[in-house]
Amino acid sequence: MGSELRKIGVGEDCELAVRIDDYLLPWDIKPPVVMLHGLAESGEAFRRWVPYFATHHLVVRPDLRGYGDSTPMQGTYAYRFAGLGDDIIRMLDALKLDRVFLVGGKIGGTLAMHLTAKHPDRVIAVAAVGAPASLTSFNERAPTWRKQIREQGVEPWVRETTAGRLGSSLPPAALDWWIKLMSKTKASTLEAFLQMVPTVDVTDELPSIKRPTLVITTTGSGLGDVASVKAWQETIPGSKLEVLPGDSYHVAATDPDACAQKVRAFFDRVAT
Repeated sequence: MGSELRKIGVGEDCELAVRIDDYLLPWDIKPPVVMLHGLAESGEAFRRWVPYFATHHLVVRPDLRGYGDSTPMQGTYAYRFAGLGDDIIRMLDALKLDRVFLVGGKIGGTLAMHLTAKHPDRVIAVAAVGAPASLTSFNERAPTWRKQIREQGVEPWVRETTAGRLGSSLPPAALDWWIKLMSKTKASTLEAFLQMVPTVDVTDELPSIKRPTLVITTTGSGLGDVASVKAWQETIPGSKLEVLPGDSYHVAATDPDACAQKVRAFFDRVAT
């Protein structure tokens, strides 16, 4: 029992680093929970969430392709959004996990919804936390970000964009922690990943999601106001929307306790 970091091959060019948190009692086990992080992060983004789940669920926190302790990607690598999903399915197969609860923050939540639509046999329920259905609005920002990262490095870009991402509620020490976490990302990975980001749009997949779905956003999210989030959320049959106060769009980071409790309660209702 405890936490460990494993490396799992998901292709000839990549090993995923996967944090596995196991504090289970053998007689009181619920299905595993897989947590998918966002842009320029790693599975460490969910460290505050772990205590809310790990006593009854195996918690699996992969570093997505190129991120954290996974194999970095070259700047010329052609990311495919569906390919990120394929990596997660290969990881589940390697860990012999049949059906799981999925949680995703930011683009990790977009990926979680994509996986639920495309692989309903592997997902029990899904929570998309601060996640956009479409990232096509980044068509102008992404090239600017890539240029800044090439010229100045990753950390200046992270610092400049943190206010929009995390809003105004976190103390300086918390902001510093997130800046350090995100600044560990290789510039080459971001060069490649940010070329894919503006192509990501799962809007047409949402009506085909047939698993219980929870969407969490904030009143002042920079990724879309409540009305726009509600518009796409309501295309997911039977889904539920939770709105928290705040000006962060990365609500999984700024409000981890509130979000984790809402997601745990939602999953508990699904499991009963």
